[in-house]
Amino acid sequence: MKFAHMADCHIGSWRDPKLKDISTIAFQKAADKCMEENVDFILISGDLFNTSLPRIDNLKSAVSIFKKLNDKNIPVYIIPGSHDYSPSGKTMLDVLEQAGLFINVVKGEEIDGKLKLNFTIDKKTGAKITGMLGKRYSLEKKYYENLITENLEQEDGYKIFMFHSGIDELKPEDMGNIITQPLSLLPKNFNYYAGGHVHIVKDTKIDGYGTIAYPGPLFPNSFSELEKLETGGFYIMDNDKLRWESIQVYNIYKIILNCDGKNPEQIYDEIINGIEDKEFNDTIVLIRLFGSLSSGKPHDIDYKEIFTQLYDKSAYFVMKNTNALTTKEFEEIKIDTKSTEDAEAAIIKEHLGQIKLKDIDANKEEALIKELMQTLSTEKQEGETNPDFEKRIKDEISKVLDVEL
Repeated sequence: MKFAHMADCHIGSWRDPKLKDISTIAFQKAADKCMEENVDFILISGDLFNTSLPRIDNLKSAVSIFKKLNDKNIPVYIIPGSHDYSPSGKTMLDVLEQAGLFINVVKGEEIDGKLKLNFTIDKKTGAKITGMLGKRYSLEKKYYENLITENLEQEDGYKIFMFHSGIDELKPEDMGNIITQPLSLLPKNFNYYAGGHVHIVKDTKIDGYGTIAYPGPLFPNSFSELEKLETGGFYIMDNDKLRWESIQVYNIYKIILNCDGKNPEQIYDEIINGIEDKEFNDTIVLIRLFGSLSSGKPHDIDYKEIFTQLYDKSAYFVMKNTNALTTKEFEEIKIDTKSTEDAEAAIIKEHLGQIKLKDIDANKEEALIKELMQTLSTEKQEGETNPDFEKRIKDEISKVLDVEL
């Protein structure tokens, strides 16, 4: 038996015109590799698209790829992820399944308030596949808590469980803010657990659970993911031997510079000198600057000229991240706090009055800042459209500031 395991394709995730098709290209490359390897079937563990209703051009490209796989007699088994899922029930996955392009294996019935999942059997290999969908904010946990596991665990044969959730025991330290669930909620006695949602490349064997694997995204979906992962990929399981296949779309070159004690001119010179003898054909260049400037402000750095020189050296795309670059005008904050709320309060107090606000004293300024922070931390509600969400936030900010936006 030979099968592929992908997850988090996020087709349509990049909005910049030069990157908007990059996830589709990665998906095409992965499908080509599967056809070249002549896999028996493909698993996609959630987030095929970046939204439940993708753009038409993304949809057409994906349909074309699935058609090629069907023509090669390579079935695709899929589960909805947190981005595919829609509270309204309207998702493009349903349309594509009705067209016979793939099979959604999240199938079952409710029995006395409990969920009983059924198996989908692959005709070619006899593999028995089932799984659980993913929802925003890991709300699928309720489904697991009501899941009947006896029929799943007692079934004979080669079994695959597809899921789109983080697992407490497998969560990396740098992803502490991601909501996960305990391993014990997954049904036991499966040969392979095809994970998604957590953008890490990890596979492990756990007694009673078999192989649990996260293939990571097919292509990184943010600056930080590009910086950390550089490339995407997927797993191929070939006669119980698991290997990870890298999907190379563009090269990645990183410029990471500690700017402590330097001025904008020194930083500019250091970057320009560092790229002087290099070419960047088919390369995405990432620029991360951090530290505290000795003088000047971050926007005093001549980014325009740096970008121009990189593009003159054939860079495909250039991105910068200066979130951790500070200036002496905002001095280092030294606080000793035990909670996020205490830290926020200390930071606010530290900087009160640095920007003069007409007719507002320090006490009113502190209250205003806290109210604005609370408003801006408001989360989008399930089923709320982006325009409605943006309008609601603007209206609330208008009330806080007493201005017309």
